[in-house]
Amino acid sequence: MTDVNSAMRLIPSVDSLLKMPQVQGWLQVYQRRVVVRVITDVLDARRGDILQGGMPDISAGCILSDAAGRLNALASCQLRPVINATGIVIHTNLGRAPLGDNVLNNVIAVSEGYSNLEYDLEAGTRGKRYVHVHQHLKELTDAEDSMVVNNNAAAVFLSLRALAKGKEVIVSRGELVEIGGSFRVPEIMAQSGCILREIGTTNKTHLADYEGALTQDTALILKVHKSNFKVSGFTHEVEFDALSALAHRRGVGLMYDLGSGCLADLKSLGVYTEPTVAEIIKRNVDIVTFSGDKLLGGPQCGIIVGSASYVERIRRHPLSRAVRIDKLTLAALEATLVQYLGTPEAITQNIPVLRMLFQDVGQIRHRAEMIASGLTDIAFEVEVASEVSRVGGGALPGLELPTCVVTIRPLSMTVQQLQRRLHKATPPVVGRIKDNHLLLDARTIKDSEVNDVINALMAPNIHG
Repeated sequence: MTDVNSAMRLIPSVDSLLKMPQVQGWLQVYQRRVVVRVITDVLDARRGDILQGGMPDISAGCILSDAAGRLNALASCQLRPVINATGIVIHTNLGRAPLGDNVLNNVIAVSEGYSNLEYDLEAGTRGKRYVHVHQHLKELTDAEDSMVVNNNAAAVFLSLRALAKGKEVIVSRGELVEIGGSFRVPEIMAQSGCILREIGTTNKTHLADYEGALTQDTALILKVHKSNFKVSGFTHEVEFDALSALAHRRGVGLMYDLGSGCLADLKSLGVYTEPTVAEIIKRNVDIVTFSGDKLLGGPQCGIIVGSASYVERIRRHPLSRAVRIDKLTLAALEATLVQYLGTPEAITQNIPVLRMLFQDVGQIRHRAEMIASGLTDIAFEVEVASEVSRVGGGALPGLELPTCVVTIRPLSMTVQQLQRRLHKATPPVVGRIKDNHLLLDARTIKDSEVNDVINALMAPNIHG
């Protein structure tokens, strides 16, 4: 205990450290309370080490060195760009859809000054924010009306709350799903205030199941896209034409949580089971909800399209203001939708998500070979190999896209150590591990990032 007390007394005081020239320089840049808090945290950590029986360096120089590191980290933005070398195009943990140059330019133009967010320039009066994307969504989906909220979970919740609070909503048991991030359909329904009426079985639901569940208390029939899993084998689900005919004959609404929300035809990728939003609307579905930052390739938001009477009820609900879209997201969404007015070739080139999905394998291989050829005189086994990429984001489960990867087996460290070191590069490089190799999938690496990947792997701290 005497040694502990002695060590504690030798720790410099906050006041003495604040008088040092280095700290005086910090006080010219940062608020005093911020500097004091950082120094205090470092001193507390030293005291904790001593109490645990350790012998930390308690010199003023070492303490200030640690404090400088903490201060720099605090003053740096923690949300930063990374290089996605996983091959997962819509990677939820890496921010989902990257935005194109045209979209980013519009966001900057709108955000660096004032805008007509809710101002009608023609009439000179207050306007409505949804008008900026209304015509585009009408043109691209054939829906009568639309509105946009901050994410698709909010779109589903708000729609159920506005259209079915206190009423029954019929859902097939096979569609009571959980999507990533703990989005559970039954829980969302419960919180919205509607009453869940389960029908059918996990693998089979028939039209008669829906018809038998309809009562005077039924407000909606809800269909939920399975998104991130597939059910195959002995299965059956009801076609939309039959379901919409039943719903409208009985005077109830038909709602579809489409999830990813695709506006482009994906048949050339071999995808025949992912309907576009327009195809769903043409089947007389009253309300369709979908995400903006998945297959659409735009910013995070929840888009609601459908019949005017239903959308208007949703728009007028008091909660709509709590989940409304902000001006930066609206600017990004509008610019994204504008790209979809172009030719199929232009759409594919201007929407980064689609460009990566439709990318020619030859182009991907060329990029992988460029990376591999730049890795010389290093303690790695490096090869270019064929692999498969995945869409991600809970979209198109099971779809495998042929790709090329750079496979790396480090000789002087474990593959996990290499991965951790690449995460600390500037910019960080995020790959995936398979069979004790680090794979860098060139599908999701941009041409402009090739040199950054090479530099990260060639950096001295990677091999030290």
